[in-house]
Amino acid sequence: MAGPPMAVVNACTRDGQGGSPTAVVIDDATLTDDERHATARRTGTSHTAFIDTSTPDTPTVRYFTSVGELTNCGHGIIAAQAVLLHRSGATEHHGRLNSAGRIFATTAIRRRNGVEVWFDQGVVALADYADATGDGIIAALGLHRADIAADVRVASPGTPRLLVPVRDHRTLLSMRPDFDRLAIECRRLGYLGCFTYALSPTARTAAARMFAPAIGVNEDIANANSVGCLAAHLLDTSGTGEIEVHQGDTARRPSSISASATHTGAGIVARIGGVVDLGPPIVPG
Repeated sequence: MAGPPMAVVNACTRDGQGGSPTAVVIDDATLTDDERHATARRTGTSHTAFIDTSTPDTPTVRYFTSVGELTNCGHGIIAAQAVLLHRSGATEHHGRLNSAGRIFATTAIRRRNGVEVWFDQGVVALADYADATGDGIIAALGLHRADIAADVRVASPGTPRLLVPVRDHRTLLSMRPDFDRLAIECRRLGYLGCFTYALSPTARTAAARMFAPAIGVNEDIANANSVGCLAAHLLDTSGTGEIEVHQGDTARRPSSISASATHTGAGIVARIGGVVDLGPPIVPG
């Protein structure tokens, strides 16, 4: 029996290439969570977004990896909104999306090279990194203290992760983490993973790698929420919250994500954007 409509799209492409392959399933709410897990494993992508369109004005999206459900997935939001725009036949849509009880404002616009999507991430909480037991995570990343360019910080748009600045692009590309050890350390301290990055001399762009073996994703090709976290961190420390981040080069899947952070009465908020290549037409799964 055919499953619900499904597509694999490339989220957060760079110059029309690469991006993170992301499965998007139109979920009619008849699937069980076990079936969603099985579907996520079967797609072969790092993340699968399941869209419940029973409330079309504010569709609900859930995200699964091969090992479990996530409360949020930034490039999953971007992929889901691109698919919804495609299904509607419209050229532009401004709407809302429900993810784990949080409402995200979204914009999707057809462009020549795909669908450009932006979403409001919400408040990003920032804190200093304070691992009382020493350098376990740094060592698990395959780094030494001399490789760290500035203070490591904890950033959370709902789920905390570490922002780890390294001294240069070469250091970033040469990283070879111990994924088993890193998963243990992240679970012990309650972190989603580690977003390692190297800023350009102008600090307007950065190269980054996201390691999250604790949730079953050793290295993410594109991690939109962490880019929003980086924009918030830069606004907090330098006063400038605009950044474009390149990921995926080590996997030969170049990706690009942009983010803009601003101060509000509730705290620092970020807006995140990327372009989606829809690929072949959506077909039953």
